[in-house]
Amino acid sequence: PALCAPRAPAYEVSVPDSGQEMAEPQVAVAPVVTSRLSVKAPEFYPSGYNQNFNQNFTDSSFEDRYDGYLTLAEYVQDFLNHLTEQPGCFEMEIEQFAETLNGWVTADEALQELVELIYQQATSVPNFSYMGARLCNYLSHHLTISPQSGNFRQLLLQRCRTEYENRDEATKGDETTRKQFHAFVLFLAELYLNLEIKGTKGQVMRAEILQEGLRELLNALFSNPVDSNLICAVKLLKLTGSVLEDAWKEKGKNDMEEMIQRIENVVLDANCSRDVKHMLLKLVELRSSNWGRVHGTSPRTEATPENDPNYFMNEPTFYTSDGVPFTAADPDYQEKYQELLEREDLFPEYEENGTDLSGPGDLYFDDIDDEMDPEIEEAYEKFCLESEHKRKQ
Repeated sequence: PALCAPRAPAYEVSVPDSGQEMAEPQVAVAPVVTSRLSVKAPEFYPSGYNQNFNQNFTDSSFEDRYDGYLTLAEYVQDFLNHLTEQPGCFEMEIEQFAETLNGWVTADEALQELVELIYQQATSVPNFSYMGARLCNYLSHHLTISPQSGNFRQLLLQRCRTEYENRDEATKGDETTRKQFHAFVLFLAELYLNLEIKGTKGQVMRAEILQEGLRELLNALFSNPVDSNLICAVKLLKLTGSVLEDAWKEKGKNDMEEMIQRIENVVLDANCSRDVKHMLLKLVELRSSNWGRVHGTSPRTEATPENDPNYFMNEPTFYTSDGVPFTAADPDYQEKYQELLEREDLFPEYEENGTDLSGPGDLYFDDIDDEMDPEIEEAYEKFCLESEHKRKQ
């Protein structure tokens, strides 16, 4: 049915004849047309919106919130998929989700099933590791069930330990095995950053067992220095490096120096690709700049190499023909950047900084070769590392 009938004019004004007094305007009110379309009609919902899910999460009756679901697994999985598609709903719906779980998860088996569902989602769905860690932190503080086998946080850490104990075999496994292991590593990193534990004096702390676990995971990754393991280690250190180093320094440990030394040895000795070596060198540079943290620089002061240790890390972001962003830290940077240069129609006759170099008489620029010979580049990388060693001495 149509939403509404054609609208009549809001009012009609009668125009007096010539020579007569001005008459009062006559207003004709258009008849009100009532739509027969329900406010809950599918036409009013955006595409991809799950009406059944919304209904279960917005009913006023607590007992009715999960009546539409046959099992706990179905209910939890629907919520996890919902968070994956709409992560912005976390703050608005997490409290109600936890309350519903408190009414449903009343046995040890149900709690273990809940832990497994969240763990699988966080380690199998791309980009859900951060949201999964936030969800785990909230539930660890708000689930009321605490069976003899352990509460939510304890069961979660036990589940992670199962994967952790297979770290040496996983780093040497096939591509699929390593990919699953790398997803677990990054989820554990997010847990370390987001899982809050209250100390004996009420202070908020991070789980120390995760801190030690991440160190051993890094050792396992560097012990088998294939490209995928090294890329995972770089992601892990970019995510947690500053926090880990601060925590180790508080204990008087020099673990981060040992990690950096291992990275430098890998760059010199391992048979990894040149792009991965470049990533590792960038990571060493990032750490030497205090992980990009700037202290004491006025926000009104223009950044320079002298006052901003992160100055040289502010590299430009480029985009592929498909609109995917990439930087010099990406493993396939050279290939993507070469493709960008070949798309002459985007920036004809211009270099990266926008300077026109195509004028007559600029023969000097015609002879410039931006590509460094592989042998020279490798020698340059070794020179940088040797210079770094001498500087430390």
